[in-house]
Amino acid sequence: MDQSVVIQESLAEGATCRIAVQGLLSAGEAGGSRLLGLVETRRGLAIHIYTHRRMAIEAEDVCLEKVIPITEGFAVEEVVIDTDLHVLGCDVTVLISSEDDEFTVQLPFGSHTRAFLREINRCREEVVGSEGVKQNGKKPVVTQNRSYDSTDRSAPGQNKPKLEVTTEMVRSSSVMVSDKASILSEPKFGLRDTIVKSQLLQQEDSYTYIQNFRFFVGTYNVNGQSPKESLQPWLRCDAEPPDIYCVGFQELDLSKEAFFFNDTPKEEEWFKAVTDSLHPDAKYAKVKLVRLVGIMLLLYVKAELALNIAEVEAETVGTGIMGRMGNKGGVAIRFKFHNTSVCIVNSHLAAHMEEYERRNQDFKDICSRMQFCQSDPDLPPLTIGKHDVILWLGDLNYRLEDLDVAQVKQLVDEKAFLELCRYDQLKRQMDANAAFEGFTEGEISFQPTYKYDAGCDDWDTSEKCRIPAWCDRILWKGQNVTQLSYRSHMALKISDHKPVSSMFEIGVKVVDKELYRKAFEEIVRSLDKLENANIPSVTLSQREFHFEDVKYMQLQVERFTIRNGQVPCQFEFISKPDEESYCKEWLIANPSKGFLLSDAEITIELEVFVNKSTATHLNSGEEKLEDILVLHLNRGKDYFLSVTGNYLPSCFGSPIHTLCHMREPIQDMSAESIWKLTLMPLEMSDDAVPAEKPMEIPKELWMMVDHLYRNASQQEDLFQQPGLRSEFEQIRDCLDKGMHDTLLGSNHSVAEALLLFLESLPEPVICSRFYSSCLESANNYTQSCQIISNLPVCHKNVFDYLMAFLRELLKNSGKNHLDVNILASIFGGLLLRPPPGHPPPDITEKSKAQQFIHQFLLREDNLP
Repeated sequence: MDQSVVIQESLAEGATCRIAVQGLLSAGEAGGSRLLGLVETRRGLAIHIYTHRRMAIEAEDVCLEKVIPITEGFAVEEVVIDTDLHVLGCDVTVLISSEDDEFTVQLPFGSHTRAFLREINRCREEVVGSEGVKQNGKKPVVTQNRSYDSTDRSAPGQNKPKLEVTTEMVRSSSVMVSDKASILSEPKFGLRDTIVKSQLLQQEDSYTYIQNFRFFVGTYNVNGQSPKESLQPWLRCDAEPPDIYCVGFQELDLSKEAFFFNDTPKEEEWFKAVTDSLHPDAKYAKVKLVRLVGIMLLLYVKAELALNIAEVEAETVGTGIMGRMGNKGGVAIRFKFHNTSVCIVNSHLAAHMEEYERRNQDFKDICSRMQFCQSDPDLPPLTIGKHDVILWLGDLNYRLEDLDVAQVKQLVDEKAFLELCRYDQLKRQMDANAAFEGFTEGEISFQPTYKYDAGCDDWDTSEKCRIPAWCDRILWKGQNVTQLSYRSHMALKISDHKPVSSMFEIGVKVVDKELYRKAFEEIVRSLDKLENANIPSVTLSQREFHFEDVKYMQLQVERFTIRNGQVPCQFEFISKPDEESYCKEWLIANPSKGFLLSDAEITIELEVFVNKSTATHLNSGEEKLEDILVLHLNRGKDYFLSVTGNYLPSCFGSPIHTLCHMREPIQDMSAESIWKLTLMPLEMSDDAVPAEKPMEIPKELWMMVDHLYRNASQQEDLFQQPGLRSEFEQIRDCLDKGMHDTLLGSNHSVAEALLLFLESLPEPVICSRFYSSCLESANNYTQSCQIISNLPVCHKNVFDYLMAFLRELLKNSGKNHLDVNILASIFGGLLLRPPPGHPPPDITEKSKAQQFIHQFLLREDNLP
């Protein structure tokens, strides 16, 4: 969350918090978490340091501890522990000092910390000149991203000093500092650098050799428990210490606070438990920790190998309800180890026996949406599949099917695991190439890891009596990977799952420095000969593209190739005059920029995707699916591509009052009729009202709510478990074409379609002009009722109808497991949205929106 909002609330009038970051003070400074805010007042600029409650949501949650003015003598110095050892991707420790005070703080790795440090540096330059943020008293120097020109024949990165690794650098979240160049200064890249890197990559086999390293990979669904027992039986199960630890957790915290605010104290508890249980015969340094709600991944490396870790990035993808909530999804860490790129993915996929298609979809969503930025901004983001080695772990939730509980338990007792694997959903989906295509899993020789009674090894004795299953899995993809072990660990008993581990021996490409130098010098010499070559020129396989029958939230893709001539070139789609982006909002080119060596070829995907931000104007006909793309070659000419298409109008993205006047399915209406109704004012004078009386609520909304009321009042995890994309498309077509009297698809798919419908409304159910008033009256039911009574009639009808439906669901909470807080949080952000131009809601505003809806879910009084 943006902590600057909380600090801003605590400031006096006229003061501004430009940016804030959360950090950890060193133990010698009465350590603990602090908020640091860069604050501007009439007196000048200063760093304000605040103590705070665990979740700082309002001004009352923070307390000003000290102020360090940015004046003469102010400095920010990066602290390097004992040596210059650093690993990209780890936390950065800085010393902030003035003439009268100083303190050391550890800041989290990431773009926000970089922005914070850059802003401090800029403010310092404004006040005291351009000394800049210091590193050990010196102005930062970019060395990693040097430009290779014809006057520089030395190969980069080949003369690293041999550094002694000390005990202080081990098993601590702050021992490894981030790469100085990437955090404290802006990297510089050029076409020549890119060509050198690309040609070095092509010739990699000529200057590398394979060296084996041991990777420990572990996964554990802890069912919201704290670490009450040692993890040593899981993490120290081999005599030889691994070189790298990859440790993943799921369901770290099952609380609503973790689900809605992504905040949990259990992150620190489990991090400490893992760190304390690593192999005692080696020293380890934490490289990275990444968490999404209850999905957490930790990466450690032997301290003496840390210099060989680089290009560390971490990302998260939520695949929960509406494709965003983080109760399900994946987290990943990618890095370069010597010359081998590695990606570690920890995922928690959709639950329940019958939801294997949803699990397949979750896997594909994680693969397509997980993208890692590269240090060179001219290169497209890296996806999971663009790595030499991929290790995938987690609670994948695939079950054993076609067998009952007794049959599964009998086969387990007989240790007939090969026979049991024939009924495993994951094996079947992999055999059908429906998920994890190209991945390998070792032979399973341990009993299912789910579901047990907590505290013992007994199978589930609850009322549901779950069928045992291998939910917890480890797979891999890539060359030179050998699995040494694959096992479960029955000694750990706090959860209803058992942890799983695998030890891998992975052949990593290690650089021979002398051979690398020769290859580098030869490439530079050959580039010199191209300095005066002809301008670059490419051939496009296609220049005109038409997308037929584009539908709401249904991706269409067209592909073409760019083939380069004899001159290496850099290409990029550029914006046209007076336009901010190179394309319309519904279009994207992937990749949108890149480079090509001589005679090289690349495939470009043009993706058309209409969502809530573009649907309304396409529905009305104000916008068309028409665009011209400009493909620009660096030092070359421009190429023009024509993109056209036809959009099928949808109830998704249409205003409530428009839909109330549509008695026919939207796709049965003429374009002119849709245009007139869409542009019709929300509130019209009596003489302007159409002769035909509008419906009280949109028929499409009624169909979805009525379906859920009749079929899903007792549906477990309603509005919390996602549906299937294919079923959403069926539901959308049914609503837009009026094809069926009943909706097709599961209850979860209909529920998600309802949420997507509400999200797509251009004017929310509670009109945005009432947003501030609603937040102010969030704890005053009478005032809140008055606001609702002032809504336009169709909006008030929809609000009343939805509240009545949600109250009916709460009457069945014993079956559907819904409670008022879950529904208020989900629907608060959909029914009550800020007006255009308003900053994204912070946690305070989200909490108030939730409270506003909360009032109506508990009361059934008639509104005024």
